[in-house]
Amino acid sequence: MSDTGRSAPSDVFGAADRAGDYIEEDTNLTTPAPPRRRPKTTGSTPGEPEQSAAPLPAAAQETATAAPSGSAAPSSTAAATVDLASTSVLFGGSAAGLAAASRTTTPAKATTGFRGALANLGLPVGPGAAELGERRRTELRTTHETTVRQATWTRAVSILVNNPKGGTGKTPTALLLGGVLAAIRGGSVAILEVSDDPGALNFRAEGNPLLGLGELVRDVDQVKTAGRLAGYTAPQTSFASVIGSTGRRDLLTGESVVAVSHVIDDFYSIRVMDSGNVPTSSAFRGAVSVSDVLVIPVMNAGDSVLEAIQLLEELRAAGGASAELANRAIAIRLTDGRPENDAVRHEVERLLSQAGVSALHEIPYDSHIAERGQLTLGSLNPATRDAFVAAAASVVRALQAAVSAAPTQNRKA
Repeated sequence: MSDTGRSAPSDVFGAADRAGDYIEEDTNLTTPAPPRRRPKTTGSTPGEPEQSAAPLPAAAQETATAAPSGSAAPSSTAAATVDLASTSVLFGGSAAGLAAASRTTTPAKATTGFRGALANLGLPVGPGAAELGERRRTELRTTHETTVRQATWTRAVSILVNNPKGGTGKTPTALLLGGVLAAIRGGSVAILEVSDDPGALNFRAEGNPLLGLGELVRDVDQVKTAGRLAGYTAPQTSFASVIGSTGRRDLLTGESVVAVSHVIDDFYSIRVMDSGNVPTSSAFRGAVSVSDVLVIPVMNAGDSVLEAIQLLEELRAAGGASAELANRAIAIRLTDGRPENDAVRHEVERLLSQAGVSALHEIPYDSHIAERGQLTLGSLNPATRDAFVAAAASVVRALQAAVSAAPTQNRKA
């Protein structure tokens, strides 16, 4: 989550002011130059002015003048390559570069509250601490959303949400994390229940679908189109698609999890799996075999953290892809409104760090989550949504690392 470098307009465009006085003869560029008239000869018309070479572009001029004095001059036949994509904010991220450049030259001006009213009257009043803080939060949120939106993969990717301890927020985390990913990316996210017995995913999600996971497992060999698969989903206002259990179903097996996952991956780019509380079950082992990143929800309580650490140890002991999943694990700490002790909070952080969790994200208390009803992304507090966006950015970076490290482009269980 590092900030990209920003160049002030004086650095980016200032060389253009100097280019008018800079004349260089016989310089060949790969960038097109205006056509030149023939130079003056002995047979030219008296009074015709001499024509010189076209001036260098500003970026090329800065490159030329920055060369060491002792370096050899380039030959007249060699072309000087000008990489506009890397030397100008007009190419490659122009909106961000130009916006940043504008902010560096435009004096800060208050826009809200009493200070904003004074500034609107023409007084030189800058933003207060609250407005500056909000601006920083907005910039950070924009950075995270850009990370999520622009990430691409060469195959479908999967996120497994698990903590063997019940009541740690697995289902809300799966729904809201998947919802944020879908809302920012414009869909193509499926949230799937992979618990042994029916869980709470369908209850906490929006809608009342007629078909769900049990029916999809039964019909998985007949699902060949996106339209057919959509019949087993509950569409969300976040643009995610939820596949939960609409009633009683058979015990889920690892083979069924893998088969359903492969069908989903044909029509969705991201699959988020809400798992159960038995990490030794067949369904959980099947989910692990088709996962790229592990997300562990925890509370500020010893039992939820100890169970999470034990899960990581078991995955590392299994070796191979399971160990890699543990090494990329991301923790999301939720708050349910119960009194919390600062000493416990610090100990939770210490234990998770010691266990090798790659990132820990805090989700503030939100009554919409604590009510244990249907979850709608738009009903979250702004701070809660921002926290899930930051967590989603971490997950996306972990997914990119996982896919780039994969030995093949097509991951099979």
